[in-house]
Amino acid sequence: MHISNENKHKMDVQKLIDLHYGKNEPLRHVLLTHSEAVAQRCIRIIEQHPELQIDAQFVKEAAMLHDIGICFCNAPSIHCHGTHPYICHGHLGAELLREYGYDRHARVCERHTGAGLTKEEIIRQQLPLPADDFLPETLEEKLICYADKFYSKTHLGDEKTLEQAVHSLEKFGSEGVARFLEWHKIFN
Repeated sequence: MHISNENKHKMDVQKLIDLHYGKNEPLRHVLLTHSEAVAQRCIRIIEQHPELQIDAQFVKEAAMLHDIGICFCNAPSIHCHGTHPYICHGHLGAELLREYGYDRHARVCERHTGAGLTKEEIIRQQLPLPADDFLPETLEEKLICYADKFYSKTHLGDEKTLEQAVHSLEKFGSEGVARFLEWHKIFN
């Protein structure tokens, strides 16, 4: 199914979510609550840093969709009852958005896990992902990845401190922590 082409029409984020998440599902609540918190943090940062010239409309859309792939994963604690390992949610969300013609948004999905993942990290940790580099490259990709680290889907409504965000990234390795701290210098 192809909803629209990102170059021709404004994206209908709600329609995309509605297609894959039921109206009153607990998982829908998790997705929307988490994604709205990430989007709001991104917008605050954009407003504080107009010199960065970040595409605010794109960031709002992509922040709302960065976790759209969680419905395909198995993480019962956050009401995900799919078949794939949770670490695959970004990759699966990217595949979904590409089917709809939203490659730019798909890149955010596949590059937000941890602080991005390198091919070497994927191979070394034997992650069930394609052996490729999935590092945020644009300021928009970096901003959403950065903001995402301050909110978990298991403790909705809670905002992590910088130290807690860094601690949650340590399981992905020191390279990700270093990337995150570089972004903090830009976005803080």
